[in-house]
Amino acid sequence: MNMKNVILLLFFLPSVVFSQEIITEELDLKNKNIFLPGTLSYPKLKKKVPLVLFIHGSGNIDRNGNQTAVGIKANYIKLLSDSLVANGIAFYRYDKRTAIVENLAKEKDITIQNFADDAMVALQHFKNDKRFNGIHLIGHSQGSLIAMLSFDKNIKSYISLAGAGQTIDQTVIAQVTQQSQELGSLTKEHFDELLKTDTILKVNPLLVSIFHPNNQKFFKSWALIDPKTEIKKINVPILILNGDADLQVTNSDAQLLKDASPLAEIHSIKKMNHLLKEVNSLEENQRSYTDPNFSISKELVVLIKEFIIRNE
Repeated sequence: MNMKNVILLLFFLPSVVFSQEIITEELDLKNKNIFLPGTLSYPKLKKKVPLVLFIHGSGNIDRNGNQTAVGIKANYIKLLSDSLVANGIAFYRYDKRTAIVENLAKEKDITIQNFADDAMVALQHFKNDKRFNGIHLIGHSQGSLIAMLSFDKNIKSYISLAGAGQTIDQTVIAQVTQQSQELGSLTKEHFDELLKTDTILKVNPLLVSIFHPNNQKFFKSWALIDPKTEIKKINVPILILNGDADLQVTNSDAQLLKDASPLAEIHSIKKMNHLLKEVNSLEENQRSYTDPNFSISKELVVLIKEFIIRNE
């Protein structure tokens, strides 16, 4: 099914009014029996435009950047899409396989490679689409690594947004250790056991949210892949972005990626948090996860737009 909607957007500048038609198409892509519905948005112009393929982070995230089950309603993916489309860049975003209930019963032992395979379905769909100049990959958080794993010759550039610079076991150990030194040590022991034996015989009750038996195979597949190694394999222009208000991924992660790929461009964006929102306090940072009214970082939009245009 391919449904189109045309929206008329007005942009107001001093003494001038520009109107631009924005076209949206709802696509029902599939990876074998896994549903991957998404939304393509693009400005109606006489010339070809670049296309962004957005790959989401961890969790059961829908195409807009929301996770209803855990109360996250930030709409950050849709806001980024709207902003870039308004600047003449097409944007495709899709529901993560785990955001769709019907998918969950079909494939229980999910690995990180499954998410990369899903992204490649979208890449294959658009690679010969004559409406677009080329495809630019944006991977956010966990999606930064997934984008690296799904990279192919059809990609013109790669943008890492809040991407970790170390393996997930190191990241989780560091995050837990900040809360408790004792739990941090236990987390390391659990990861060591998982990587050596494929399972954890006795999970500490305080860590069961991380190491639930249903999560163990997935975490092992994730922990075995080092983003510093993967980014070295990418041979197109790279932009590494992180916000200085990000409570989950730090600027040091961005620097690790930069060190592994010296030719990459890197920026730390002031007041931008993990959900790409502009915040001015810890309270705003936390509230932005459940309040979609926080604006997306303007600096982020400018940096992405300029990078893509330079690499068309």
